[in-house]
Amino acid sequence: MSVALGQHLTPSNPIRQAIGTYLNLAGIDAGYGYFAPNVPAGYRLVFELTYSDGRVEYDLPAVGSEAAGLRIAGLVDTIGRTPYDTLREILVKTLAQSIWRKHPDAQSIRAILAAVKLPTANEFKHGKRESYEFLYAYDFSVQN
Repeated sequence: MSVALGQHLTPSNPIRQAIGTYLNLAGIDAGYGYFAPNVPAGYRLVFELTYSDGRVEYDLPAVGSEAAGLRIAGLVDTIGRTPYDTLREILVKTLAQSIWRKHPDAQSIRAILAAVKLPTANEFKHGKRESYEFLYAYDFSVQN
């Protein structure tokens, strides 16, 4: 199996890199975790829109179908787990552009990424609900 995966090749070998890229993009390198214990709660991305008159509105990434909703939820979770600040900002900026198309009069957009903290079963039974832990904020404004 290590030969088929190119593990005997040096990390800089193009064949090993191509195999690694394919495995990563196909999701083959990640184990099946549908019933995995201690699954993380996920992340939430909220956009705060500020208008020239001082008005502030909030919006979430919107989708047109349930399937697209699952994809956007997966994307937001990927953004939250991304260890590279520059890549995370580019991904958030891409989503912010779609929000800007829906709200062209907004003067600035602040994207706020938070980790969702779920209560334990006992805490939920006693009325505690999910909470959020602030992680990152990105500010985008209109460029003249």
